[in-house]
Amino acid sequence: MNILEPQIEDYYYRANLYKDIINRLKQMGVDLNNVSRKDIARVDEFHVGGAEISKELAEIANIKNARLLDIGCGIGGPCRMLAEEFNCDTVGIDLSKEYVITANLLSKLVGLHHKTKFIYGDAINLPFQDDTFDVVWTQHVQMNISDKMKFCSEIERVLNNKGCFIYYEVFTKENQKVSYPLPWADDEKISFLAESSIMNSYFKEFGLIKGQFIDQTESGIKILEKSLSRMPQRQSSKLGLNVLMGSTTKDKMTNLLNGLKEGKIHLESGIYRRRE
Repeated sequence: MNILEPQIEDYYYRANLYKDIINRLKQMGVDLNNVSRKDIARVDEFHVGGAEISKELAEIANIKNARLLDIGCGIGGPCRMLAEEFNCDTVGIDLSKEYVITANLLSKLVGLHHKTKFIYGDAINLPFQDDTFDVVWTQHVQMNISDKMKFCSEIERVLNNKGCFIYYEVFTKENQKVSYPLPWADDEKISFLAESSIMNSYFKEFGLIKGQFIDQTESGIKILEKSLSRMPQRQSSKLGLNVLMGSTTKDKMTNLLNGLKEGKIHLESGIYRRRE
């Protein structure tokens, strides 16, 4: 077991997370017998861009009907979207037990439990056989992973021969210092920002080649600016990413925005496929 795993899990822990979401849905007047993905959309995807960027990636990669693994699945929003809109058979894995419990309950709540499954586990010790998945998917995950080589090797191992790896990640630029707290860490102890070239070099070593990729920094800046302008001054009872980030939500998002604007970090999405 990685010595940092308990610290990372503790960082993301939110007691009674599912109950909190249910209570907020009640306050919003949502019929709990008829909850849709749209009703939980504001909290469902814990990354810049939300469901919109997830759909964009899925369409670019053409992953309809895929057997898909989401590493660092959070509370399961991307898996549910991919199951419902792209007919994917999805499995999510996360280091947060509370997230996994919540993800499974939310899938049952919106009627997608038959197409989604969420398990507790470690990204660098995936509990799956070789060649299991058509697609492996990560969004804002590797910043909490120190062993980038093992992370990349595990992704390659569980992909089948025709498989692809899709990512949407935050990378540093030449190891520049960023201000904390950030959405994935309160300080440097569990934050392992790296340059995208590091991940690229490992994947090349394991036979995966980067295809199309997109610099998502400018679009991320616009999204964060819009989100921050709409954020209430006081703690809100509404359903949003404040449920996952708590009282420091605004500080975390502001520091992320400033890091992007100052060129210390950047957002990038892309696809890796096996070398032909």
